[in-house]
Amino acid sequence: MKNTRCSGRKVVPKWILIISICSFVFGMFFTNRVWDPLDSDGKVMRRREQEIKIVSDDCITNKDNDLLGAIHKSDEAIRSLGNSISKLRMELPGAQSSLEKGYHGNLQANKTISEKDMRRKKAFVVIGINTAFSSRRRRDSVRETWMPRGEKLIQLEKEKGIVVRFIIGHSVTSKSILDRAIDSEESQHKDFLRLEHVEGYHELTAKTKTFFATAFANWDAKFYAKVDDDVHVNLGMLASTLDRHRSKPRVYIGCMKSGPVLSKKNVKYHEPEYWKFGEEGNKYFWHATGQIYAISSDLAEYISTNQPILHKYANEDVSLGAWFIGLDVEHIDDRNMCCGTPPECEWKAKTGNVCIASFDWSCSGICRSVERIKEVHKKCGEKSVITRTN
Repeated sequence: MKNTRCSGRKVVPKWILIISICSFVFGMFFTNRVWDPLDSDGKVMRRREQEIKIVSDDCITNKDNDLLGAIHKSDEAIRSLGNSISKLRMELPGAQSSLEKGYHGNLQANKTISEKDMRRKKAFVVIGINTAFSSRRRRDSVRETWMPRGEKLIQLEKEKGIVVRFIIGHSVTSKSILDRAIDSEESQHKDFLRLEHVEGYHELTAKTKTFFATAFANWDAKFYAKVDDDVHVNLGMLASTLDRHRSKPRVYIGCMKSGPVLSKKNVKYHEPEYWKFGEEGNKYFWHATGQIYAISSDLAEYISTNQPILHKYANEDVSLGAWFIGLDVEHIDDRNMCCGTPPECEWKAKTGNVCIASFDWSCSGICRSVERIKEVHKKCGEKSVITRTN
């Protein structure tokens, strides 16, 4: 029997070579097709990296420039600050010295004000009796009637806070016989308030300003009053009337009037500045008659503070009213401050309505006051001041 062997076909070497060449060519083609895009993308990526690097370099450069600029500005600011500190060091001693001077000056001013306040005596009312060098007899007649003397005057001040003083300035010639006469009278009675003022009839407005300023500087009172030395006053009635207005601010109390502005010369009470009051024949504004009036402490302080710039009219009572015309002041018209002499004040006293002050309008005071004031006091006077003001 014949053996049969299975054998594969033999591959021809020629085909092996052909197949190898084809495989190589195909491999090369495949390799180029696959890596071209990668290479292209690589270039793009490298290009982007370069752009990013350029941008980054620009950013770094800009940041460096900004940083250098900021450093330069800071350096300039530090130099400027150093110069300012040097100047301040040079100026500081002078400024500190001025500051210390101002501080000590303010302390001194406050100390002076405080010392003045401590020196001011407490009172309820300070009454200034306007008088002149030639009015010795009038003063004595007042002392003998409504004004307490000696220990009673002191008692009135201590117990009731009512201060009463004759007010007078000095003569043109220093230490003249007139001044020495007042000095002698003061040593006897101790009832004067001497003013830094040159006496004269036409200087009554200036004297009034000086009185209120001087009284305010010496006494811390609720009220300040001015009265003429030919007027009769019931001190208890005055004090009780003022007491009713104690709580009110800026009070101006008296017999209010509004007389004509007298433009003609050579007449009593002529007003040289009549033109300021409008047309001829006009009247003055509302003001208290000059024989007696009272003002509250705040108005006295106002006069004291502003006395250099307060205008003086010919008439003292008009001037006082003018000083208050632009202020928020309460004008209190009390007719008991301008009673007539007997029989008017006598009749009122009998009915229990005792007058504060009495005088004759025709004489702008009590006519022949030296001779008649005792009569007025007897008929129209109140009981003792201590009783009336309790």
